[in-house]
Amino acid sequence: MSNSIDSDIVSPRRAQRVRHDIVRRQLQVLRVDAPGPSFRRVVLGGAELAGFISASFDDHLKFIVNPGTDAQAMRDYTPRHYDPVRNELTLEFVLHGDGPASTWAAQAAPGQAAFIAGPRGSSVVPTDFDWHLLVGDATALPAIARRLEELPATTRAIVVATVPEPGDRRALASRAALSVQWVDGNQGLVDAVRALALPPGEGYAWCAGEGRTSAELRRFLVEEKGHDRYAISAAAYWKDGEAGFEAPRGG
Repeated sequence: MSNSIDSDIVSPRRAQRVRHDIVRRQLQVLRVDAPGPSFRRVVLGGAELAGFISASFDDHLKFIVNPGTDAQAMRDYTPRHYDPVRNELTLEFVLHGDGPASTWAAQAAPGQAAFIAGPRGSSVVPTDFDWHLLVGDATALPAIARRLEELPATTRAIVVATVPEPGDRRALASRAALSVQWVDGNQGLVDAVRALALPPGEGYAWCAGEGRTSAELRRFLVEEKGHDRYAISAAAYWKDGEAGFEAPRGG
């Protein structure tokens, strides 16, 4: 598997775009647990996982349900964790009704087959900013948790997050100086960011979740708070009222 970096279009302080060969893999479910009532954490393994690459916390891969049939569906998921030594890939699914991937995750059990493709690329953000602001809903929580685990003790992390139920609120671990604010709903995210005083120094802001909410968060941060527009990512992971919406992420 090969990858390349578009080093001519980035500065040392901006995200580096890394491209990967797209590989389709058939894996097996090894373990399943529930980190919260609205989540399923599924650990996958198998010989075809060898050589898997995920270089950034907000990468996405395609999770394929009912491959090769008229009912085939593909949905984007963040690689929550990849352990090359144990050859294990962890994904977290939000149980949000009757979506094909959510329905699959709700009944997933060890020994079942699972199919993925990608990631096709990564947007690698340096960790040495003075501070990192991470804002998102349940769909963004796996990426937020992964990023927090990657940050060094020399930086500061601020998390503003919302999840469907109080029981979904979980402890988040990081070596960085960490503050976490749990809010209710997408409007709670907007209100919290509007009220937030950005720390001094050079920071990076990352927002993900419902499309209109992410756009509004970006506007507040850039236009009202004066945050550097080159040091922010605001991604639409889904759009209210648009079933099956998929936005390009992580390359």
